[in-house]
Amino acid sequence: MVQFAEQLEQWKEAAEERITERFRQLDRVIDHNQWKVIEAFQKHQVSDFHFAGSTGYAYNDRGREVLDLVYADVFGAEAALVRPHFASGTHTISTALFGVLRPGDELFYITGRPYDTLHKVIGQKGDGTGSLRDFGITYREAALTADGGIDWDAVRAGIHESTKVIGIQRSRGYDWRSSFTVGEIGDMVKKVKEIKPDVIVFVDNCYGEFTETMEPTEAGADLIAGSLIKNPGGGIAETGGYICGRQHLVDLCAYRLTAPGIGSEVGAMLGTTRGIYQGLFLAPTLVGQALKGSIFAAAMFEQAGFVTKPAWNEARTDLIQAISFKEAGHLIAFVQGIQRAAAVDSHVVPEPWDMPGYDHPVIMAAGTFIQGGSLELSADAPIREPYIGYMQGGLTYSHVKFGVMLALQRMIDQKLL
Repeated sequence: MVQFAEQLEQWKEAAEERITERFRQLDRVIDHNQWKVIEAFQKHQVSDFHFAGSTGYAYNDRGREVLDLVYADVFGAEAALVRPHFASGTHTISTALFGVLRPGDELFYITGRPYDTLHKVIGQKGDGTGSLRDFGITYREAALTADGGIDWDAVRAGIHESTKVIGIQRSRGYDWRSSFTVGEIGDMVKKVKEIKPDVIVFVDNCYGEFTETMEPTEAGADLIAGSLIKNPGGGIAETGGYICGRQHLVDLCAYRLTAPGIGSEVGAMLGTTRGIYQGLFLAPTLVGQALKGSIFAAAMFEQAGFVTKPAWNEARTDLIQAISFKEAGHLIAFVQGIQRAAAVDSHVVPEPWDMPGYDHPVIMAAGTFIQGGSLELSADAPIREPYIGYMQGGLTYSHVKFGVMLALQRMIDQKLL
């Protein structure tokens, strides 16, 4: 067994004492969401025959059809499209945006610049990659205020006749800001609809599912999207994504995923159906385990002298725990320590590299059973000032504790603490 420094053991005891009440509050969220998922399964009479595979066109795949109905109910939406054919969260979001936007329309992000991997989807002049820009869809964004809020003066001035979609990124991405709560998103929806009632409000829901008792579609968002290898896949879904929202918008997204006139009527599930159902069943509880780990991490890194966002005693609306480090060495040691705690590939030592879709070298810890599965314990960061590391996931609270302790021990061993 790993022997941790006596100081770390003392910090651990103090941290767990301090966060007890936060765990009680979180358990109530877990219960609410777990029961909501079970009731959706019961309403649609999910049975073992729904897990059967399909081939070819997969017409009348009842398991696939009921899965969409269950997701729609869980997320408080009119319709859902849940498929293993989505390669990633970025692919799912791209499908949603291409599904509802047309040449001459404008996409307007009101939460600042979106996550790095969407930059290529939006496009730049002359890139010729089939981006939104290549199809005559314009893009603008409103920077957040200094305190991380919505700049409503800029939003009011920026919405005009061609603004078709308002984009909202729920999670912080690689920014040092608070993620937006469902209540805050509901307020955004209300205000932009007052400005332009027919605008479509789209929410990138990645990392946020089941962290609160409501989802953005229940707060008025027209369309949301996310990845099955994040929260809703429950650590079991091997690939895929979901889109939920208003029926006619989800239909447009389905036409983009397959072809106009075909939509959601086809698509063999390729043996993934059982895992997607079971992952959804487990997701509320496993998301709760990851959140407990994030709270513990915040308490521990604060004791080590680092600034965290959110702090251990602040409300949470996504999985991501950001830690502001004092130098690149701290950041690299942190990510390497998280990797060392993995059950898979613990022997691998991450190093920064030029990862496709990112503008700076990135270091990633991802010792996961599902490649890139960020409901599992993982961490990543761009190597740029300020040196902020982002940790997410953890299928068990105990695993997250182990990772946090190893990361801090690595800093001690390298005389960084």
